[in-house]
Amino acid sequence: MQNQNEKQKMPVLITAWIVTILVSSLPNIIWQEFFGTPTIWLLWSKLIFLGLVFFISFFWKPIRDLRYYFLIIFILFLVEELMNRLGNSEIWINWFPASASFVKSMFGIQIRRVAVALIMTGILFLIYKKPSQFFLLPGNLDARASKEFFIIDEGTPWNRLGWILSVLITSGTLAFLLIAGGPTLSQLSNALPLLPFVLILAAMNAFSEELSYRAAFLAPLFPNLGKVHSILLTAAFFGLAHFYGVPYGAVGVVMSFVLGYLLSKSMVETRGFFWAWFIHFWQDVAIFSFMAIGSIIAGGG
Repeated sequence: MQNQNEKQKMPVLITAWIVTILVSSLPNIIWQEFFGTPTIWLLWSKLIFLGLVFFISFFWKPIRDLRYYFLIIFILFLVEELMNRLGNSEIWINWFPASASFVKSMFGIQIRRVAVALIMTGILFLIYKKPSQFFLLPGNLDARASKEFFIIDEGTPWNRLGWILSVLITSGTLAFLLIAGGPTLSQLSNALPLLPFVLILAAMNAFSEELSYRAAFLAPLFPNLGKVHSILLTAAFFGLAHFYGVPYGAVGVVMSFVLGYLLSKSMVETRGFFWAWFIHFWQDVAIFSFMAIGSIIAGGG
């Protein structure tokens, strides 16, 4: 019976992986590495493809359960493109010019990202009705984690694991940033007044990414594909999106994949948002702190 159920799920799993990889950042990476900056038609090709598989899901029963997954990614891409156009508009550039301070320029970016997350929250409410269906609750903070190789022991409570992962991930990020270009004590003291803004920006970024790229993906995937594939798919999409991040290239993809895997795992196992946001928040505090320091080094204040 188990083998029969697995065979019945194969078309769904194969379709989910093919669609996820094709609409991920991988086509953009290939295009940019060989042909230069990706054309807008690459985005429209993804939207047309998502619309096509969404349409097919009404007629091909094996992928019917993925219908909302296709729809959510379609809407996410569309909303992100609208926000990108807003960011390139004359009025937005006047409000948040390229020459603006670190705080003002970063708020210009984060406001648009939070707007995307809020729109996606509204879409998820329309589809699922209850916040618990798309993990927008704190969740069971002391839920038990499943074993992950030799890294996480079976039954480790998330109210302990969450703190451990926060410290390890943030410390690892800090170590990398310090090696890449450690600031002096005077530079740190000059950046200290920016700390409240760093905390707000980190909170905004962690919320927007966890909602748009974690909860929104897991909501349609977890009930239909189960824990393992829903976590892996979400982590793969997240990892590929960081190819041009820091660190650059395959190393950045692998590091982001691992981070995405752990954050998705926390969301699924606690059935909530808190630990994924909390861990992501502290990592972003480290990243935005160094960005703030860099802005002072470059601009003198």
